[in-house]
Amino acid sequence: YGLFVLTANTSKQNGCIVNTAIQVTSEPYQISVAVNKNNYTAKMILESKEFNVSVLSQNAKFDVFTRFGFQSGKDVDKFDGFSCPKASNGINYIDAPIANAYISAKVVNVVELSTHYLFIAEVTEAKVLSDVPSATYEYYFANIKPKKEAPKSTTGKKVYVCQICGYEYDESVEKVPFDELPSDWTCPLCTHPKSDFELRA
Repeated sequence: YGLFVLTANTSKQNGCIVNTAIQVTSEPYQISVAVNKNNYTAKMILESKEFNVSVLSQNAKFDVFTRFGFQSGKDVDKFDGFSCPKASNGINYIDAPIANAYISAKVVNVVELSTHYLFIAEVTEAKVLSDVPSATYEYYFANIKPKKEAPKSTTGKKVYVCQICGYEYDESVEKVPFDELPSDWTCPLCTHPKSDFELRA
């Protein structure tokens, strides 16, 4: 998996972290991006039918993931204090050294899945920004994400930890056993599914 900042612009600029951008055709050049339906950026793309994908490099620091992944654009301006250039479509993209490339695209089809929208889009612009290697999931966990001690429950209840953002679901606090949460429950911080949580003693 690569790691990307997906950006859109309707009444304001916004973006989120995704790991689902892939090429789907070469004539014409088309890419697909899957985005959780609860994500504010997904709603913006449904409205605007355009987006940019910035390919994060190994120079990306954890604060980039905190800014674009651990808060919602419904509540905050993610670009406040974060200067970015605009592509020709008027949408911000993440510049070098944080990103090593960006792709602009116009949506040509939307597939509604159970938890996500799959946007199929034709590439309208693309630019390589640096030759720094891309950040993968493996690189993120090994080198970018801060290491945390495993949380301990003081009540004997189980604690589950999101392996994406570090959110802790403590059964003694939440009052509902993790196993009894509905199958479509998602992390309140990064909206990843239950399957991305791991039990800690």
